[in-house]
This record gives sequence, structure tokens and C-alpha cells, in this order.
Amino acid sequence: EEFDPGTDPELKQYQGKYVCYASNELGTAMSKEAVLKTDVPPSQQKEKTITHRAEQGNSFVLQCDPPQSSMEPIIHWMDMRKWLRHIQLDKRVVVGKDGSLYFAHLTLEDNRNDYTCNVQYLATRTIFAKEPITLIVNPSNSVVRNRRPAMMRPTGSSSVYHALRDDTIELECIVNGLPTPEIKWLKKNGELPESRAKREMFDRRLQLINITESDSGEYQCIAQNSQGKVTHTYMLTVEASPYWKRVPESQIYAPGENVRLDCEAKGTPTPVMSWTINGTPLSATDKEPRRSVTGNTSLILKDVIFGDTAIYQCQASNKHGTILTNTYVYVIELPPQILTEDRKLYQVTEGQSVQMDCETFGSPKPKVIVNLLTSGELQIFDVTHDDKGFYTCSVQNHNLSISSELQVFNKTVIVTPPKDLKVQPGNTAVFTCVEFHDIGLDDPIIQWRKNKKKLFESPSDEKYTFEGPEFMIANVEPEDEGVYTCEVITNLDKADASATLSLYDRPDPPSLLQISDPVQRAVTLSWTPGDNHNSLVQEYVVEFEDQRFREKGWEELQRVKGNQEHALLSLWPYMSYRFRVIAINEVGKSNPSKPSEIHNTPAEAPDNNPEDVRSESSDPNNLVIAWEVYYRNFNGPEFKYKVQWRRVLGSGPKWHESNTTAPPLIVNDVGDFSAFEIKVQAINEVGEGPEPDPVIGYSGEDVPLEAPMDVGIELINSTTIKVSWAAVDRETVRGHLMGYKIYVTRRGSRGHHRGRRSREFESTMIEETGPNDEKKVISNLRPYSHYELAITVFNKKGEGPRSEPMDFETQEGEPGPPTSLILDSPSETNMTLHWTPPAHPNGILIGYLLQYQRSNPMQVEKLDDPTVTHFTLTNLDRHSEYQFYVRGRTNAGDGEPIKMRGATTLDGETPKDVSISVGENLVNVSWVAKKRHKNIGFYIHYKKNDGGKWKTSEKVNYSQSFYQLQGLSPGSHYDLRFIHGNATFQKMTINTSGTEVTEVQQSIVTQGWFISVVSVIVLLVLIMLIFCFIKRSKGGKYSVKDKEDGPMDSEARPMKDETFGEYRFAIFNLTLILWNVLNP
Repeated sequence: EEFDPGTDPELKQYQGKYVCYASNELGTAMSKEAVLKTDVPPSQQKEKTITHRAEQGNSFVLQCDPPQSSMEPIIHWMDMRKWLRHIQLDKRVVVGKDGSLYFAHLTLEDNRNDYTCNVQYLATRTIFAKEPITLIVNPSNSVVRNRRPAMMRPTGSSSVYHALRDDTIELECIVNGLPTPEIKWLKKNGELPESRAKREMFDRRLQLINITESDSGEYQCIAQNSQGKVTHTYMLTVEASPYWKRVPESQIYAPGENVRLDCEAKGTPTPVMSWTINGTPLSATDKEPRRSVTGNTSLILKDVIFGDTAIYQCQASNKHGTILTNTYVYVIELPPQILTEDRKLYQVTEGQSVQMDCETFGSPKPKVIVNLLTSGELQIFDVTHDDKGFYTCSVQNHNLSISSELQVFNKTVIVTPPKDLKVQPGNTAVFTCVEFHDIGLDDPIIQWRKNKKKLFESPSDEKYTFEGPEFMIANVEPEDEGVYTCEVITNLDKADASATLSLYDRPDPPSLLQISDPVQRAVTLSWTPGDNHNSLVQEYVVEFEDQRFREKGWEELQRVKGNQEHALLSLWPYMSYRFRVIAINEVGKSNPSKPSEIHNTPAEAPDNNPEDVRSESSDPNNLVIAWEVYYRNFNGPEFKYKVQWRRVLGSGPKWHESNTTAPPLIVNDVGDFSAFEIKVQAINEVGEGPEPDPVIGYSGEDVPLEAPMDVGIELINSTTIKVSWAAVDRETVRGHLMGYKIYVTRRGSRGHHRGRRSREFESTMIEETGPNDEKKVISNLRPYSHYELAITVFNKKGEGPRSEPMDFETQEGEPGPPTSLILDSPSETNMTLHWTPPAHPNGILIGYLLQYQRSNPMQVEKLDDPTVTHFTLTNLDRHSEYQFYVRGRTNAGDGEPIKMRGATTLDGETPKDVSISVGENLVNVSWVAKKRHKNIGFYIHYKKNDGGKWKTSEKVNYSQSFYQLQGLSPGSHYDLRFIHGNATFQKMTINTSGTEVTEVQQSIVTQGWFISVVSVIVLLVLIMLIFCFIKRSKGGKYSVKDKEDGPMDSEARPMKDETFGEYRFAIFNLTLILWNVLNP
């Protein structure tokens, strides 16, 4: 009977379980149980306004108390001010599953009078706004104390939970404490199923989705702050309502077949299995020996008959529910059929699996050939090329069969997958994905994804660009980080490869610098590292700034490794330090951290004295004491230097002393170059530095007083002398003896008289020696020259007077090489050598030595006349090349040669193998000019072969190797002859390119006589024009006699104008005739 419970206001009477039955001639099917429950809609109760008072730092709970209902409410805590706004939630302020608002600890900002709990029921589409609650937070009278965490919800140390398989369960952990505790969730004796575990409400809730029996166990919430920690344990038991592991299939059967319906279900507790036929339990039907149940899971029907056609129900139940499945058994006789189409084509790529269908129908069920599965499907796993071909499916004992073709293509692969990239922000990231696919397949689609989401080219901002195998991401930002996948999709298969894009950049600066463990001269500086932006910090640089000398800025103090978060810093006394830290990774330096608080070190006496104490005296009669300045380690206030000095001789008198704040200290009137003991000691208000060791310093130097004596010169050879002298008295040096300077001045050559020598350029060489030397060998002098020598002694201040000059002459030496050499070959076997005398004869030339050789031995020509500057060598081999040498000769020997390689010049010859390149009005002629051959001249005679005259080119030189013959006519035939002397050495015929131009006969206008005649005519015309202008200008003036002869005809003046017009017309005609003549 059909009814609508919604029309009856008393719905409670309809609560219960319902089953639907559907019947026809083949049987009755049942639905699963449906449970009907009724509930009263939630209603809002009248409430009073509530005011709560609490102390700052304490925890607190504002109750919501939503109306009772079987529906799950949604809670919103809001204010009631100008705009309805949600109360700001965070780790300190959270909403519990019971709807209450929990404060881990109160702050003064929590004061308000409009905490409103809004309860929303989605099913009834209603929202109830509770009365506003006032919370007054009283300031604490003392310093708010930190508190260790404590559980607020749930209470105690443990709680028990039960849940069903596939449900979602939510564990709650709300704690109080100051500072606000951090929450960590874990599973004892196991790991959290991260793929199904979700943390919400600022880690105060752990949600487990689609739980299974394996999720049973103990879970822990650990809340921790700086004061301690608290742990709550959740014992979770997961049971399951029945669920199917195996259900029987509906089938068609032929009479006489055996039927087995297998039905298996799981659940916790283990479900109870039962069978019904057309909705009637087996126990309520007639007993049938052909029907049996094994293990409550399988129903067996033997030798079925048409009457066994029915709908069989398998049902599984436990305390959590019931499930049911309907199975259709249809007993009938039908002839076999193959339902799958014939000649079906299957296409796969290697490595895939293929299932070739051979669906049959009939009762009894047709039996197919043995290589097919009983279901009528042929499955091939991991297909290879060997599997391609034709397959046949046949029904046994019947003439029924179909065939199918299997085509196998090469597998699509990614040969160059994208690689993981680390890119700096603002740069462009480029992923490359090169694929290979079978040529028999259509071109694939390359799809890029980011975190499994499809990407598309963005023409507006050009963020993503796809160019063939490359995918570019412009202006990379933090939002672009992720996993990028290249998918190559064909119509048969797909290949993919993924890579990660991560940004790396300079690290963020360290923070929270803290100074701890101060000792006399050291502190420990610790810091919290900043974000390294995917690039490990390699090192930290600790810098300091002295607050007393801030103008010096920040200076590096120490470096530590990147895995350290603290540094032990050695400090100087009497310093006011501020520290900062810089992190460095492979990209660069971070910005400096915020400076630390100021740390002052106490004053102490100086640790050490200045270094490099010395005398820098430069002027006579004073002592300048200098040292390296202290720039920082004064160790205390009132810092200065105590400088002491005394003479060395006889240990001197007592120490002289003077205090100064900076070097140098100058002491006057101490004499020239006197030795002093000097020392410098650092002192400050606290005390003195250690006693310094004295050093020796000297007062200012003056130039030496005397020159070296007993100077001697010994000639060793034409270019070398040995000079000796007596050492000077050290007292006359008046300073540190640095050594001696020898001045050697060349006055000229011995071969020139005094007047000529005075015009020669003088050169001076200076040789220095050590302070203990009394002799010196001087080389590289010019032979056969006049020299002058003097010696001085020098110290740091300068040089003393020179010794008396001494003259000496160097011996005659071997001459230098001739200045130039030119080879000239007058014939094929002779060679004339031309040379110029040596620039440095180094003596008196007595002749020259000529040497030449083709191979060993050397041949020599000796010339005894020094004035000869050329010589001809005869009977040389015309086929060989020679090396020629020319040397000057003095009585000291033969000098250095000037040398040159050459060969004689061969007689000239006419060009061989002449090549031509023809244009429209020119021909390029080229040949290979042989080396060593004399240059000869020749001419090119040419003429048109239409009977024209021969023309001759200018003279062509053999050595040119190229000549361009110009002035030819396009499209013409020319005969060429190459002539040397009176002989023709080559002939050829050429055809110029282009179209032949008919030669225009010489115009009459170019003839000289015609030009003369035209010039005379033009002159006469000009004279006539001048005459006409003169007559016309006199036309209005007549003599008395003309007037008396009679009255003037009235037509007279016009007649004259017409006459003049005729003149002009005649001139115009004449000009036109001349124009036509000149331009026919």
C-alpha cells in the first residue's frame, strides 16, 4: 500500500526498518534495509545575559550550549559591533567540537561585551544567535607568570573512541598554558596515515578519513611550551558493518547444469550469512535435495530445471547493520552466438596489455577454443612485437568463429626527461622534454602539468611559453614552485616524466641575537637562522660596531660554519660592542641581522707595545722616532705613548722621556748621524704595557764629505775594464754607507780628431756597488773609444763629491756588421753584392770578408780595400739558392756578418698557360709569373673579325700576372695576338657577351669644317640682331627734311613693327634649322 509519511503529523509512529520488494514472472528482488528516524526540530530557549570575570594570563572557556538535536550543528563565534565579524581564532583562541570558545590564556585584548555564539543547522536551514556574553579580563597585579600546558578538552590523561570502517573520526586536543603550547600528534607503535590524516583548528584537531580496522590503536597529543609538556592518549577501536568480499554473478543456465553461487562478506564483529529465494528464507521453503548451502557462504543448485529460475538473495548482518545482494538465475535453452564483431582491429604499444573480446551467448553457455578464457576474452600481458598478427575465436562443436587483428607499435618514451631546477626569483625556468613515438601513430600531444593540474600557454602575461620540447616559465616567483610533469599523449599510450622547480635565493637575515656567558674577554653570541631559500647556509659572518668609534662602521670579527648557530667571540677591553650576523649561501649574502644589545668590556692596562719602532730621521741634526699606530686596543681611557731615547756610545746618559698620543716624536739638536737607543711603551689610565726592548735608531744623515781616493783603471779587453779605489773614511760618510757610484762617460771614437769627437753624442753609464766593495769590473764598453771615469760615495741623504776624472781609451775591437746588404743579379750566373760600411767599425777598417755557400764548404772572397762597397760573384749555379755573408775587418779580427739568402735572376720568358675571362666590353687576362725570372714586356694586338683594323694594348709587364683589356664591343668576335719583340707567342679568338651594337657612322656634327661653318653663321645672326635693335631704337626720331617731304603714312610704324617681327621669325626658323641639323 502506498503512503506518504509527510502527510501525517505523527511521524514518530513510522520509525523503523523498511524493505522494498519488486516482483515479475522471473522472481522477486529485495532492496536493502532502510531505517526511518524522526526528530524534533531544534528550538531556541530564552537566555539571560551573562558576564564573566577572569584574570590576565589564566585560561578560560565561553560556553555555547547549542539546542539539542540529532543534527550536527556548525558553530560561529562572532561579535555584535558595527559589522558582524568572526572572532579571530589562532593557537591561543580556538573553538571546540562542543561549540565552546577556549582561551589557552587571557590577554587584555580579550576584553569585550559581544561574544556571540551562532548555531547553524544546514538540514533545517536555520541559524540561532545566542545572547552576547561579556568577558572582563582583569590586569594581573604582578608579572604574569608562565604556566606549563594542561588539558582542557578532553580532560584527564586518556580517552576511548569507537568508530566504523570508512567513517571519518576527529580527535580533539585543546590545552591551556603560557606561552601558548605547540601541538604534536603521533600514533604509538606506528605512523600516522599522512595521506588520510588532516590537522585542523591550528593542530588542535586530528581528522582521520576513511578509516579501516588497521587504524585501531593508541594516538597521542603532546602539547609543549617552554615550561613543560602534557600528553593525552586516545584509545581508538575501529569496527566494521558488513561489507562484501565476493558476490555471486547473475547468469543464464541450461537445464541440467550445476550452479554455484558464492557469497562472502567481512565485518567486525563477523557477520551472519543467510540465503533467501524470491525474498523467502530457505528455511521457509520446501526442502529440495538438489539445493544445498556450504559454510553459509555458497548456495549450490544441482541439475537445474526451468523451475529453478528465480532471484536469490544473499544477506550478511552484524550489530552495525545488514547488507543484501540479488542474484538472477535464469534457466533456459538458447542456440550459441558470438556477439563480438568479426575482423575487429586492436592496436596497442609494446609493454601494454590487451584484451581481445569474444563474447558469446547461449544456453548452455558456449565453449570456446582452449587459448581463450572461459569468459570469452583473450588477454595478453606485456605485449611485444612478436604478438602482432591475426587471432581466431571459435565455438566448439559449432561452425561459429570470428577473427581479430592485433597491431603492435613502438612504445612512446621520453628520451630527455625534464630535470629538477633551482632558479632564482625573477629568472626564467626552462624544462626540456624530448619524446620518441612510433611513426605509425599520430603526432602526440605534449601536456604540461603543475602539481597534477593542467597548464596552458598564457599570451597575456607570457608566464608560460611552450616551444616544441621546451616549456618556459618567465619571471619565476615563489608561487611557481612545485612538481612539473611532461605528459606525451598518443592515441594509444602515454608517457610522463616529472621534475621539481624550486627557488633559491639569498638567505634571510638571522634573528633573535642573544649575548650569553660573558667572561673577561669573551662572550657567546647565538642567533636563530633565517629561511635559507633552498640553498644551505655556508657560513655566518659576525660583525661588530664600536659605539665609541661609530664612524669606523661595521667590521668583521669572526666567521663560523653554516651549521652553527652560535659563536664564541674574543673581545678587546674597553670596547662598547654591538653585534650583527650575516648569512652567506651560494647565491650571496643576506641582509645584516638587527643589531644585538650593547655589550661593554672593562678597561685594562695595555697588553703590548707598538710594533716597528724605528728612526725615520731625514734631516741633519734631528731624531725622528716613529712606530705603528694603535687603532683600537687602547684597553682603557687616557691612552698615550711613552717615548724614551738615549745615545748609544758609552751607554749614554739617563733616558730622556716624552709622552705623546700619536707618532712621530721629533728630537732636535742631536747631531748628524748619531746612534740612539729608543723605545716606545703604551700606557693608559689603568696602567702601563710591558717593558719594551730598546732598538737602535740614528739621527738624520747628511751628504758625504769626501770622494774615493787612489782610483785605478785596468784594461781587460776592448770592451771591459776593472776599476779599483780606496775605501773612504766612515766618519766622512755622515750616514749609512750605501755604496759607490762609478760614472763612465764616452767622449767619442779614437779615430776622430778632437773637433769631430766633440760633435759626437756623449753617453754616460753609472755602475753602483755595495758599501764594502773596493773594485768593480765594467763591461759593455765600446771598443776604440775615448772614456772619462769618476767615482762618488753615497748614503741615504745623497752623493758626495766626485773623484778626479780619469781618461782612458779602449782597444781596437772587431767591427759591427755592415749597415745594409742588397743583392743584384746581372745575369743567370752572376750576383753583385752592395753593402754599406758598419755603423760601429770599432777600429780602423782594413777590408771586408765575403762568404757564400750553397752547401758545404763555405766559399770566401777577401777584400783588402776598405773603401770597396760592392763586389760581383761569378760562375754561380743558376738553379741553386745561396746564403751570402759580408763582414768588416780590423786588425782585431773579422766582425759580425750581415747575411741574406738569394739566388741569381733567370732570363725572362713569355707567359705560359694564359687564362682569359670574357665580359661584355672587356677581357681579363691572367698567367702565373715565375719567381727569379727577369721582367719582360709584351703587347696584346686585337681586332674584330669583321674586317676591322688591328689595335694594340699598352705595354704589359710579365711580373703583373694580370691584365684587363678594355674598350671591346658587346656581342662581338675578336682575334687576339700576344707579341714579344717581333714574335707572336700566343693566339686566341674570343666572343664578348651581350648584344652587338651597330656602330653609328660618324655624325656630320662632329666634323671640324661643319663646326666652323655653323660658328660663322651664328656670328652673322648675332650681328644682324644687334643691327635690328639699333634701328628699332631710332624709329621715333626723324629729321626736319623727312617731315617736309610729306605727311607720314599712318601705316608706317606698324610696318616697321611687322618688319621687325619678320626678322624675329626668320631668326627662329634659322635656329630651328640649326637644331635639326645638330640633332638629326
